Amino acid sequence: MENPVTAAVLVIGDELLSGRTKDTNVGHIAETMTSIGVDLREVRFVPDVEEEIVAALNALRKRYSYVFTTGGIGPTHDDITADAVAKAFGVGIDHDPRAVALLKERFTDGELNEARLRMARIPAGAELVVNPISKAPGFWIGNVITMAGVPSIMRAMLDHVVPQLKTGAKVLSETIDAGLKEGDIATELREVQKKHPETTIGSYPYMNEKGFATRVVVRSRDAAKLAAAKADVETMSAEILAALQAKKAAKATP
Repeated sequence: MENPVTAAVLVIGDELLSGRTKDTNVGHIAETMTSIGVDLREVRFVPDVEEEIVAALNALRKRYSYVFTTGGIGPTHDDITADAVAKAFGVGIDHDPRAVALLKERFTDGELNEARLRMARIPAGAELVVNPISKAPGFWIGNVITMAGVPSIMRAMLDHVVPQLKTGAKVLSETIDAGLKEGDIATELREVQKKHPETTIGSYPYMNEKGFATRVVVRSRDAAKLAAAKADVETMSAEILAALQAKKAAKATP
């Protein structure tokens, strides 16, 4: 594709950078984007610091078709994502009547205090992102889609957003177990990659009962090009394995 649809994820929160909370949202977003033909190109983690959120957001939204943010839209003082997004776009922020109405579906007048009303503060001009779990919405402004950090809520919000995204051709992939160590195939694998410039070929080492081994993953949006590259990887692996076995046999011969 000459103009692929691209995306980045901006993960916001001190608790993620400290290790107290383990992120699971990025993997889910990545899998979802791959399934609809959107290339996830970058992921950044930033603390709950407004100027850092603004700087990262402005950099990412200029480079990619979409930017997904997760975290920082709750009711506490350190939930500053909405303010940072508004500042990045140079727009005002206030309680959005649509968001207030959604919160009233869950909370009584006595429960809907000042803290909870913070979750109804939406940058001017943004569309709401539905939250069927706890009602407090995310929002979408420009190419930035702001979602909750709680995994179950983030996934529900993403489900709402996906049908509205521009998409591209899906990336196809094939995995070949080379039966060899990375060092055994690295030089030849480089040549295979050069021969198939419209595919992406990656090697991934792992351990089995015999020691180190390698899986080679070939990716392409073109099924024929994928098949051709896969065949060359398989041929290359078989030839190297045969040569190593012959060399080993020769050494064992008295």
